[in-house]
Amino acid sequence: MPDPSERSPVSDSQRSDMVGKALRLLTLLGEAPGGMTLSELARRAGYPVSTTHRLLASIAREEFAVLDDDRRWSLGLRMFELGQRVLHAKGFAGVATPVLQRLTRQTGEPSLMSVLEGHQQLYVHYVEGTQQVQITGEPGKRGPLHCTSMGKCLIAFAPEQHREELLTELDLPAMGPNTITDRQRFRTEIEQVRAQGYAVSDEEHEAGILAIGVPVLDPGGTAAAALSAAAPAFRSSIEQMHAYLPPLHQAAKELAIGLPRR
Repeated sequence: MPDPSERSPVSDSQRSDMVGKALRLLTLLGEAPGGMTLSELARRAGYPVSTTHRLLASIAREEFAVLDDDRRWSLGLRMFELGQRVLHAKGFAGVATPVLQRLTRQTGEPSLMSVLEGHQQLYVHYVEGTQQVQITGEPGKRGPLHCTSMGKCLIAFAPEQHREELLTELDLPAMGPNTITDRQRFRTEIEQVRAQGYAVSDEEHEAGILAIGVPVLDPGGTAAAALSAAAPAFRSSIEQMHAYLPPLHQAAKELAIGLPRR
């Protein structure tokens, strides 16, 4: 019988694979606010139930996931704690909150903020509007770039190489009745956004939803983030939403000064 001490140690590639699998489980749990059972999570991840259970046990020991009385797994408070630290470290929580709150008071509509993450945008802040019917946003969620006002701004004011990559490779699926799906037309749209300094989304992301957005520019003219105001089409029009540009630009200038560099 071989000596246990002579067993091969776990390789770096094996460790990396297990870390990747654990992160995949955390990502899936983050997409399920009501939690998931072990079997559901294993099926979604494509892992054996035994592997999923072993990974969850390790994650739970560090309080990144918890198992409730109904045998459903969900993210633990440790994840919330780290998320809050990231927000504070990036300046989003302390700097953005009062600026977006003031923007919402000026427009009456919800204010949203996002940053560029690869071929998507990551929503990092949301302030509810004062109207009875609301357009909602969920910080921590990812969303498309090509059919939203913030996404268009993030592309238009991305570093040149990344901008060209997005214009060439970004998928352009139809999301709303007016989504731009033709690549040349989309390139023209982004050029216009870059020239005028703002973008609109006229029922491009969802039917009945309008938005107008501006970039938050760093000293080099690159978008550190983007801001938008959104409204239902029954209450407003793209022409009316142009009235929100002055407070949006003012908010973007304040954030450009206050936000730390990413």
